[in-house]
Amino acid sequence: MGSLRLTENRLAPKAETNGKKKNVDPLLWVSEDVAVQSLLNKLIRSSLVNTTNQVEVLQRDPSSPLYSVKSFEQLRLKPQLLQGVYAMGFNRPSRIQENALPMMLAEPPQNLIAQSQSGTGKTAAFVLAMLSHVDPAQTWTQCLCVSPTYELALQTGKVIEQMGQFYPEVKLSYAIRGNKVERGQKIQEHIVIGTPGTVLDWCHKLKFIDPKKIKVFVLDEADVMIATQGHQDQSIRIQRLLPRDCQMLLFSATFEDSVWRFAERIVPDPNIIKLKREEETLDNIKQYYVLCNSKEEKFAALCNIYGAITIAQAMIFCHTRKTAGWLAGELSREGHQVALLSGEMVVEQRAAVIERFREGKEKVLVTTNVCARGIDVEQVSVVINFDLPVDKDGNPNNETYLHRIGRTGRFGKRGLAINMIDSKHSMNILNKIQEHFNKKIEKLNTDDLDEIEKIAN
Repeated sequence: MGSLRLTENRLAPKAETNGKKKNVDPLLWVSEDVAVQSLLNKLIRSSLVNTTNQVEVLQRDPSSPLYSVKSFEQLRLKPQLLQGVYAMGFNRPSRIQENALPMMLAEPPQNLIAQSQSGTGKTAAFVLAMLSHVDPAQTWTQCLCVSPTYELALQTGKVIEQMGQFYPEVKLSYAIRGNKVERGQKIQEHIVIGTPGTVLDWCHKLKFIDPKKIKVFVLDEADVMIATQGHQDQSIRIQRLLPRDCQMLLFSATFEDSVWRFAERIVPDPNIIKLKREEETLDNIKQYYVLCNSKEEKFAALCNIYGAITIAQAMIFCHTRKTAGWLAGELSREGHQVALLSGEMVVEQRAAVIERFREGKEKVLVTTNVCARGIDVEQVSVVINFDLPVDKDGNPNNETYLHRIGRTGRFGKRGLAINMIDSKHSMNILNKIQEHFNKKIEKLNTDDLDEIEKIAN
C-alpha cells in the first residue's frame, strides 16, 4: 500500500495574519468546526460504539429478499480480506455492517445511502466493499473515495492500509494537495482517496484517472461536505463523469433536508439504511444548581463540592477559553489533576488530551463547547456547568445543555449535573432550561451530599 506523509495540520482555523484580522468565510468556519469534530471522533475511537440503535432499511426493490449477516464468513470474502478484518479487531459485524455489507457486495452492485454516526463501523464497511471489488491484475484506478478534508482522507487511507495489509497487490494513492503527479501520467493505483477539488482535477483537467473505468464511488461525510463551499458542486461534477453502472455509496452522520437533496443527486435508485438515533435523555441524570456571586465564588463552591464528596471523573464546561484557562490553573494549584481542552488546539492535541482523560491520567477535564459532543468516557460521573450554555444572542442553548450533561449518565448509569449560577441573568437562563425540558433542577444543599456521593463516585 502506497502512502504519503504530509504533516501540516490544515484544520486549525487561522483567523489572523500578520497581526491583522483576516476575513474568514462563515461557511468555512462552519465546515471546519464540523470537520474537526468528525476527525476528533475518528482519532479517539479505539473501538466501536456499543449501540442499541435500531436499523431501518428501505430497499430500492421491496420485492427482493433482504439479507443481513451475523458473521464476516457469511460474506464469502477473499481470505486475505477476512484476515485483515480480524486483524483490525472486528469479531462480528456491527449493526450497520450487518445490513450494509450484503448490499455493497451484491452482484450486480447496489447503490446505497446510509446514515451512521461515528464509531458504527461504516468506514470499515465501505473500505471492505472497495477492496472486494478491485481486480489487482488491472493496473488502473477502479475505486474512488471522496472525503471533505485532507485529514479525513488520510484517516480513511489508514483503514484501507490496515484492512488490506494481507492483500499487498492492491495499491492506494491519495488525491490531496501536495501529492504531485507528473502531467501526462496515468494513476496505476487501484484505489484513490482524496478531497473533491483534487479528485475532480485528476479525473477531468489532468486526466490522471479515467473516470469511465471506476467501479465504486464512495462519498463519505456528506453532511460535512455540503457545509464546505464548493465541495458540493465538485462532488456532483465528479459523479457525472462516472459510468452508469458504477456503484454509488454515500454516508452521512445526519440527514437534514439539504443533505437528502444532495444525496439524491449523487446516488440514483438507492437502497437506504438509517440508524435510528437513541434519544439523549435526562431521566437518569440528577440536576442541581449552586448560587454564587462571582467566578471566584463559583470556584470556591467547586472546591467545597470536591472537599465534600469523592468524584471519579468530572467534565467542567466554561463559556470562554479565558475562563477555562483560568479555572484549569486554579484547580491545578489546589492539587487536582486537570486537563484543559479548548478551540485553539489543533485536532491531534485535542485527541491526546481526551485519550489521557479517558485513561484516567487526569481526573478533571475543563473545556469549552468544543468537547460537548461525541466523547464517550465511561468514568465521567459528574458534569459541571461553570457557565451555562448560551447562543450568540445570550439565550439558553438547550441542545448544548443536553449534549453537555449527556456526557454523564451514559451506558445506563446514573449521572450528576451541577450548574453554577452567578447572576439574575444566569438564573433566568436556568429557569428557561427547566421549562424547556420540563425537569426541575434543585438547589444543592448539604443534605443532598450523601445522595450525590453515591452517584459521583
